[in-house]
Amino acid sequence: MWQRIQTVFLAVVVISMIALIFMPIWVYEPETENAHQLFALHYTEKTDGAANTVYMPYAITAMLAIATATVAFISIGKFKNRVLQMKLGVLNSLLMLGTMVAIVVFVLDLAKSHQGGQYGSGFWMVAIGVAANFLANRFIRRDEKLIRDSDRLR
Repeated sequence: MWQRIQTVFLAVVVISMIALIFMPIWVYEPETENAHQLFALHYTEKTDGAANTVYMPYAITAMLAIATATVAFISIGKFKNRVLQMKLGVLNSLLMLGTMVAIVVFVLDLAKSHQGGQYGSGFWMVAIGVAANFLANRFIRRDEKLIRDSDRLR
């Protein structure tokens, strides 16, 4: 199982989606004591030492990230059924698309209301996950083609 490269790429998807939950996606820290941080699970606004945290609708991003990590983890265990693995890869791509859309919508909304900000490391975790999922799907398809070609030669 672990000797196949697609398993390593699927593990990277799991790790990047779990890391997305704990890393900031967007940060705005003006010169004053106010700070605004968007995480996958919540949005926190610190004003004069008091923190105000809002969970919904920002937690949708975390829910999609957890679903993506779960599907990738299940896909790792299905290495004997490559067709199912390909279908799970497509489902994972759709879940990551939803995660990216949620992140972009929330970041653009907050950046517009606060006139700026910077992307955090969590923003790039989705890109790493998408690239790893694409490569995993490609290698799964290559293995399936190799098996079908070898069956045809017998």
